[in-house]
Amino acid sequence: MDYKEIDVEERGPITIIRFDRPEMMNCIGLTTHQELVHAWDAFRDSEEAKVAIITGAGDNAFCAGGDLTGGVNLTKTGDALERPSVSVLASHERGAEPGVLGPSRWTDIYKPVIAAVNGVAYAGGLEWACCADMRIAEEHASFGATCRRWNIGLADGGTQRLPRIIGMGRAMELIITGKVIDAAEAHRIGLVNEVVPKGEGLARAIELASFIAALPQGAIRSDKEAAVRGFGRPIDEGLRIEAECFHQSFFHPDTVEGLRKFRERDHPDRRKDGPATTPGIVRG
Repeated sequence: MDYKEIDVEERGPITIIRFDRPEMMNCIGLTTHQELVHAWDAFRDSEEAKVAIITGAGDNAFCAGGDLTGGVNLTKTGDALERPSVSVLASHERGAEPGVLGPSRWTDIYKPVIAAVNGVAYAGGLEWACCADMRIAEEHASFGATCRRWNIGLADGGTQRLPRIIGMGRAMELIITGKVIDAAEAHRIGLVNEVVPKGEGLARAIELASFIAALPQGAIRSDKEAAVRGFGRPIDEGLRIEAECFHQSFFHPDTVEGLRKFRERDHPDRRKDGPATTPGIVRG
Protein backbone atom coordinates (compact mmCIF):
# COMPACT_ATOMS: atom_id res chain seq x y z
CA MET A 1 0.00 0.00 0.00
CA ASP A 2 1.24 3.49 -0.88
CA TYR A 3 0.83 5.35 2.40
CA LYS A 4 0.03 9.06 2.25
CA GLU A 5 -0.88 9.99 5.84
CA ILE A 6 1.23 7.54 7.83
CA ASP A 7 4.80 6.37 7.45
CA VAL A 8 5.97 2.80 8.07
CA GLU A 9 9.64 2.09 8.64
CA GLU A 10 11.16 -1.36 9.10
CA ARG A 11 14.32 -1.59 11.18
CA GLY A 12 14.99 -5.30 11.25
CA PRO A 13 12.52 -6.81 13.72
CA ILE A 14 11.21 -3.36 14.73
CA THR A 15 8.31 -1.71 12.89
CA ILE A 16 7.90 2.05 13.35
CA ILE A 17 4.45 3.39 12.46
CA ARG A 18 4.21 7.18 12.35
CA PHE A 19 1.18 9.41 12.13
CA ASP A 20 2.42 11.59 9.28
CA ARG A 21 0.30 14.72 9.06
CA PRO A 22 2.45 17.17 11.04
CA GLU A 23 0.74 20.17 9.46
CA MET A 24 -2.53 18.84 10.96
CA MET A 25 -1.04 17.86 14.34
CA ASN A 26 -1.03 14.25 13.08
CA CYS A 27 -4.80 13.97 13.41
CA ILE A 28 -6.58 10.97 11.92
CA GLY A 29 -8.95 11.25 8.96
CA LEU A 30 -10.60 8.69 6.71
CA THR A 31 -7.44 7.98 4.73
CA THR A 32 -5.34 7.76 7.88
CA HIS A 33 -7.83 5.29 9.32
CA GLN A 34 -7.57 2.98 6.32
CA GLU A 35 -3.79 3.17 6.25
CA LEU A 36 -3.52 2.40 9.96
CA VAL A 37 -5.71 -0.69 9.54
CA HIS A 38 -3.46 -1.91 6.73
CA ALA A 39 -0.19 -1.20 8.58
CA TRP A 40 -1.21 -2.81 11.86
CA ASP A 41 -2.61 -5.84 10.05
CA ALA A 42 0.73 -6.25 8.27
CA PHE A 43 2.63 -5.96 11.57
CA ARG A 44 0.38 -8.46 13.31
CA ASP A 45 0.78 -11.04 10.54
CA SER A 46 4.48 -10.56 9.77
CA GLU A 47 6.84 -13.39 10.70
CA GLU A 48 9.79 -10.99 10.88
CA ALA A 49 8.25 -8.11 12.86
CA LYS A 50 8.64 -8.54 16.61
CA VAL A 51 8.02 -5.12 18.19
CA ALA A 52 6.09 -2.05 17.01
CA ILE A 53 6.69 1.58 17.89
CA ILE A 54 3.98 4.14 17.25
CA THR A 55 4.90 7.81 17.15
CA GLY A 56 4.15 11.06 15.32
CA ALA A 57 5.99 13.00 12.64
CA GLY A 58 7.57 16.28 13.73
CA ASP A 59 8.07 17.39 17.31
CA ASN A 60 4.77 19.07 18.18
CA ALA A 61 2.27 16.24 18.17
CA PHE A 62 2.04 12.53 18.72
CA CYS A 63 -1.58 12.66 17.55
CA ALA A 64 -4.26 15.28 18.20
CA GLY A 65 -7.13 12.82 17.66
CA GLY A 66 -9.67 12.66 14.88
CA ASP A 67 -9.77 15.11 12.00
CA LEU A 68 -13.03 16.88 12.82
CA THR A 69 -12.73 19.06 9.73
CA GLY A 70 -12.67 16.19 7.25
CA GLY A 71 -14.76 13.52 8.90
CA VAL A 72 -13.92 10.34 10.78
CA ASN A 73 -14.64 6.74 9.95
CA LEU A 74 -18.07 6.39 11.55
CA THR A 75 -19.67 9.38 9.84
CA LYS A 76 -18.79 12.55 8.01
CA THR A 77 -18.97 15.85 9.83
CA GLY A 78 -20.62 19.01 8.67
CA ASP A 79 -23.52 21.27 9.61
CA ALA A 80 -25.55 18.15 10.40
CA LEU A 81 -24.59 14.62 11.36
CA GLU A 82 -25.86 11.89 9.10
CA ARG A 83 -26.67 8.88 11.24
CA PRO A 84 -25.36 5.64 9.70
CA SER A 85 -27.68 2.75 9.04
CA VAL A 86 -28.80 0.48 11.89
CA SER A 87 -26.66 -2.33 10.49
CA VAL A 88 -23.51 -0.16 10.42
CA LEU A 89 -24.06 0.99 14.01
CA ALA A 90 -24.79 -2.57 15.13
CA SER A 91 -21.61 -3.80 13.45
CA HIS A 92 -19.58 -1.17 15.29
CA GLU A 93 -21.23 -1.87 18.64
CA ARG A 94 -20.62 -5.61 18.52
CA GLY A 95 -16.94 -5.07 17.73
CA ALA A 96 -17.02 -6.21 14.13
CA GLU A 97 -15.37 -2.96 12.97
CA PRO A 98 -11.69 -2.16 13.65
CA GLY A 99 -12.42 1.19 15.31
CA VAL A 100 -13.21 4.78 14.44
CA LEU A 101 -9.62 6.02 14.20
CA GLY A 102 -7.84 2.97 12.83
CA PRO A 103 -7.80 -0.54 14.35
CA SER A 104 -8.08 0.70 17.93
CA ARG A 105 -10.58 -2.02 18.85
CA TRP A 106 -8.26 -4.88 17.99
CA THR A 107 -7.24 -6.74 21.12
CA ASP A 108 -5.34 -9.61 19.54
CA ILE A 109 -2.02 -7.96 18.72
CA TYR A 110 0.05 -9.96 21.19
CA LYS A 111 3.39 -8.61 20.03
CA PRO A 112 4.86 -5.80 22.18
CA VAL A 113 3.88 -2.24 21.25
CA ILE A 114 5.64 0.92 22.48
CA ALA A 115 4.32 4.48 22.10
CA ALA A 116 6.92 7.23 21.70
CA VAL A 117 4.81 10.27 22.59
CA ASN A 118 6.57 13.25 21.05
CA GLY A 119 4.06 16.04 21.67
CA VAL A 120 0.34 16.39 22.26
CA ALA A 121 -1.69 13.21 22.71
CA TYR A 122 -5.24 14.48 22.76
CA ALA A 123 -8.59 12.67 22.45
CA GLY A 124 -8.01 9.85 19.95
CA GLY A 125 -4.28 10.44 20.28
CA LEU A 126 -4.54 9.71 24.00
CA GLU A 127 -6.51 6.59 23.12
CA TRP A 128 -3.80 5.45 20.70
CA ALA A 129 -1.15 5.98 23.35
CA CYS A 130 -3.22 3.75 25.62
CA CYS A 131 -3.26 1.04 22.92
CA ALA A 132 0.46 0.55 23.52
CA ASP A 133 1.90 -1.69 26.22
CA MET A 134 4.44 0.95 27.28
CA ARG A 135 4.56 4.70 26.81
CA ILE A 136 7.69 6.84 26.60
CA ALA A 137 6.91 10.55 26.74
CA GLU A 138 9.15 13.40 25.74
CA GLU A 139 9.27 16.13 28.37
CA HIS A 140 7.10 18.51 26.33
CA ALA A 141 4.34 15.95 25.72
CA SER A 142 0.84 16.46 27.08
CA PHE A 143 -2.24 14.28 27.40
CA GLY A 144 -5.97 14.93 27.59
CA ALA A 145 -9.46 13.90 26.54
CA THR A 146 -9.91 17.31 24.97
CA CYS A 147 -12.80 16.10 22.80
CA ARG A 148 -14.99 17.01 25.83
CA ARG A 149 -15.13 20.55 24.45
CA TRP A 150 -16.86 19.46 21.24
CA ASN A 151 -19.29 16.89 22.71
CA ILE A 152 -17.28 14.09 21.09
CA GLY A 153 -17.06 10.89 23.10
CA LEU A 154 -14.19 8.46 23.33
CA ALA A 155 -14.70 5.72 20.75
CA ASP A 156 -11.26 4.14 20.42
CA GLY A 157 -10.84 2.43 23.76
CA GLY A 158 -10.24 5.40 26.04
CA THR A 159 -13.03 4.57 28.47
CA GLN A 160 -11.75 1.00 28.76
CA ARG A 161 -7.96 1.17 28.53
CA LEU A 162 -7.32 4.36 30.51
CA PRO A 163 -8.93 3.01 33.73
CA ARG A 164 -6.95 -0.20 33.33
CA ILE A 165 -3.71 1.77 33.15
CA ILE A 166 -4.15 4.45 35.82
CA GLY A 167 -7.16 3.29 37.86
CA MET A 168 -10.80 4.32 37.72
CA GLY A 169 -10.58 7.43 39.90
CA ARG A 170 -7.82 9.18 37.98
CA ALA A 171 -9.22 8.02 34.64
CA MET A 172 -12.65 9.45 35.41
CA GLU A 173 -11.07 12.78 36.33
CA LEU A 174 -9.42 12.99 32.91
CA ILE A 175 -12.43 11.62 31.04
CA ILE A 176 -15.01 13.89 32.68
CA THR A 177 -13.06 17.15 32.90
CA GLY A 178 -11.01 16.92 29.72
CA LYS A 179 -8.11 18.50 31.63
CA VAL A 180 -4.68 18.36 30.02
CA ILE A 181 -1.73 17.01 31.99
CA ASP A 182 1.96 17.32 31.22
CA ALA A 183 4.50 14.52 30.90
CA ALA A 184 5.64 14.78 34.51
CA GLU A 185 2.08 14.38 35.83
CA ALA A 186 1.43 11.55 33.38
CA HIS A 187 4.48 9.77 34.76
CA ARG A 188 3.44 10.42 38.36
CA ILE A 189 0.04 8.79 37.89
CA GLY A 190 1.41 5.87 35.89
CA LEU A 191 0.14 6.83 32.45
CA VAL A 192 3.66 6.85 31.02
CA ASN A 193 6.58 4.61 31.92
CA GLU A 194 9.42 7.05 31.24
CA VAL A 195 9.97 10.73 30.50
CA VAL A 196 12.91 11.67 28.28
CA PRO A 197 14.25 14.96 26.89
CA LYS A 198 12.61 16.48 23.84
CA GLY A 199 13.70 14.74 20.66
CA GLU A 200 14.85 11.54 22.40
CA GLY A 201 11.61 9.60 22.62
CA LEU A 202 11.99 7.55 19.46
CA ALA A 203 15.62 6.72 20.18
CA ARG A 204 14.71 5.46 23.64
CA ALA A 205 11.79 3.47 22.21
CA ILE A 206 14.10 1.86 19.63
CA GLU A 207 16.60 1.01 22.39
CA LEU A 208 13.87 -0.66 24.41
CA ALA A 209 12.39 -2.39 21.36
CA SER A 210 15.82 -3.74 20.40
CA PHE A 211 16.25 -5.26 23.86
CA ILE A 212 12.78 -6.86 23.66
CA ALA A 213 13.34 -8.14 20.12
CA ALA A 214 16.52 -9.92 21.23
CA LEU A 215 14.56 -12.01 23.75
CA PRO A 216 12.76 -15.26 22.88
CA GLN A 217 9.37 -14.13 21.62
CA GLY A 218 7.04 -17.03 22.38
CA ALA A 219 6.71 -16.49 26.12
CA ILE A 220 6.43 -12.71 25.70
CA ARG A 221 3.48 -13.11 23.36
CA SER A 222 1.73 -15.82 25.37
CA ASP A 223 2.16 -13.81 28.59
CA LYS A 224 0.81 -10.65 26.93
CA GLU A 225 -2.16 -12.62 25.63
CA ALA A 226 -2.84 -14.04 29.10
CA ALA A 227 -2.61 -10.59 30.70
CA VAL A 228 -4.91 -8.98 28.11
CA ARG A 229 -7.50 -11.75 28.04
CA GLY A 230 -7.47 -12.35 31.79
CA PHE A 231 -7.59 -8.76 33.02
CA GLY A 232 -10.72 -8.05 35.07
CA ARG A 233 -11.97 -11.63 35.02
CA PRO A 234 -12.48 -13.76 38.12
CA ILE A 235 -9.18 -15.18 39.32
CA ASP A 236 -10.08 -18.78 38.46
CA GLU A 237 -10.91 -17.80 34.88
CA GLY A 238 -7.75 -15.71 34.63
CA LEU A 239 -5.64 -18.63 35.84
CA ARG A 240 -7.32 -20.90 33.27
CA ILE A 241 -6.40 -18.45 30.52
CA GLU A 242 -2.85 -18.22 31.85
CA ALA A 243 -2.47 -22.01 31.77
CA GLU A 244 -3.82 -22.14 28.21
CA CYS A 245 -1.38 -19.46 27.05
CA PHE A 246 1.54 -20.98 28.97
CA HIS A 247 1.06 -24.26 27.14
CA GLN A 248 1.28 -22.41 23.80
CA SER A 249 4.86 -21.27 24.41
CA PHE A 250 6.36 -23.76 26.87
CA PHE A 251 6.23 -26.86 24.67
CA HIS A 252 8.37 -25.29 21.96
CA PRO A 253 11.98 -25.80 20.83
CA ASP A 254 12.82 -22.27 22.06
CA THR A 255 12.08 -23.41 25.60
CA VAL A 256 14.35 -26.44 25.23
CA GLU A 257 17.12 -24.06 24.14
CA GLY A 258 16.34 -21.70 26.99
CA LEU A 259 16.62 -24.48 29.53
CA ARG A 260 19.94 -25.56 28.03
CA LYS A 261 21.31 -22.01 28.33
CA PHE A 262 20.21 -21.90 31.95
CA ARG A 263 21.73 -25.27 32.90
CA GLU A 264 25.00 -24.68 31.08
CA ARG A 265 25.28 -21.01 32.11
CA ASP A 266 25.36 -20.19 28.40
CA HIS A 267 23.71 -16.80 28.70
CA PRO A 268 25.23 -13.43 29.69
CA ASP A 269 22.90 -13.18 32.68
CA ARG A 270 24.13 -16.57 33.95
CA ARG A 271 27.82 -16.18 33.24
CA LYS A 272 30.18 -15.08 35.98
CA ASP A 273 32.29 -12.97 33.64
CA GLY A 274 31.20 -10.04 31.52
CA PRO A 275 28.17 -7.73 31.78
CA ALA A 276 24.62 -9.02 32.15
CA THR A 277 22.12 -8.13 29.46
CA THR A 278 18.99 -7.71 31.60
CA PRO A 279 18.74 -4.19 33.10
CA GLY A 280 18.81 -4.20 36.88
CA ILE A 281 19.60 -7.88 37.31
CA VAL A 282 21.63 -8.84 40.40
CA ARG A 283 24.01 -11.77 40.10
CA GLY A 284 25.39 -13.62 43.09
